[in-house]
Amino acid sequence: MGKTRDGLTAKQMHFARCVASGMSQSAAYREAFDVAEGSKTATHREAASRLMARADIKARVDGLIAQRERSILASALSDKERVLDKLRHWVDHAEAGDSNKIRAGELLGRSVGLFKDVIETSESRSSDDLLAELETMLESVADDQSDASESDDLADSAGPTIMH
Repeated sequence: MGKTRDGLTAKQMHFARCVASGMSQSAAYREAFDVAEGSKTATHREAASRLMARADIKARVDGLIAQRERSILASALSDKERVLDKLRHWVDHAEAGDSNKIRAGELLGRSVGLFKDVIETSESRSSDDLLAELETMLESVADDQSDASESDDLADSAGPTIMH
């Protein structure tokens, strides 16, 4: 039985590809290995589970899944670039007043977030106003601290409380 460059047999590699493509482990096992027609499904599940427990097969499945995800991402980015290139072409080469040119410009603007409404609010206050507000806050904190210490003094001077 010949092994692939990563040490898997052809059937093990086929099993890994099937699992990576989304098949259940049992179905992948039945697909990749010669399974007798009347064999028990519990046997397939156990054999598939043993295969997936092997580090080399698990690593190959994970590698195939990662490769597929990279391919999908690259394809999506490629599609996006192709659409943006076409829109740029329409903006640059359509005749003035052409509705395609206007629409292409609008879609390009949306793709880069040009039409997002941003509402900025800023409160303008002078440094004197800020200084007065800070002083008021500090006085308030100082008053709260002195009230707290006075109530502690009153509680101490009342003497011990006897509870029955």
